[in-house]
Amino acid sequence: MDRGAGDGDRWSIAEIQARLRGFAGTRIEDPPGLTRAAVALVLRDGPSGSEFLAIHRAHRAGDPWSGHMALPGGRQQAGDPDLVHTATRETREEVGIDLSRCGEVVSELDELRAVGRGQLLDLVIRPILFVLTEAAELCPNPAEVQGALWIPLAALHVHPHERQSAAPPSFEYNGYTIWGLTHRILVRFLECLDGADSPPAQAGQRSR
Repeated sequence: MDRGAGDGDRWSIAEIQARLRGFAGTRIEDPPGLTRAAVALVLRDGPSGSEFLAIHRAHRAGDPWSGHMALPGGRQQAGDPDLVHTATRETREEVGIDLSRCGEVVSELDELRAVGRGQLLDLVIRPILFVLTEAAELCPNPAEVQGALWIPLAALHVHPHERQSAAPPSFEYNGYTIWGLTHRILVRFLECLDGADSPPAQAGQRSR
């Protein structure tokens, strides 16, 4: 059964964990020397079903995603032992949630090459899928984030008219527009859910 973008309301946290635990996403290795970054796709049970954490980035000069809706995250630093640590650190710095204490890693999803002004950037982003294991309060860091909110997966609808539109594909929720890199990550996440019928060992063969 096809349950792609727009059917996020059908996925419970328990089902997402069962389907994607052990999922091995694709890896981008070429060209060598690419900068690495990670974002945290954090899920929780909400009043309208499964929800994910989104941030509204602060407006900052030189930031190609200034003012965008995004997932918490950033570039890997020298002191980060791996990209899970990067996503955990950035989430704590940006919204005050310590995923090492109140979250659990489910899987590391498909990597994406960043795009800026229509050009490929020398930056690869790896989404890390987490679920909250206990309640956590959002405390956005105003230097980096102008707001943070939980958005129901059920809000990720693709409207038919968008398929014929010249505008970039996007999700709309309560006046917020999610497009670009974050839209690509969320669409791929829902596609992975829909295609996660293979056992983890087979899914891992997709890595390169």
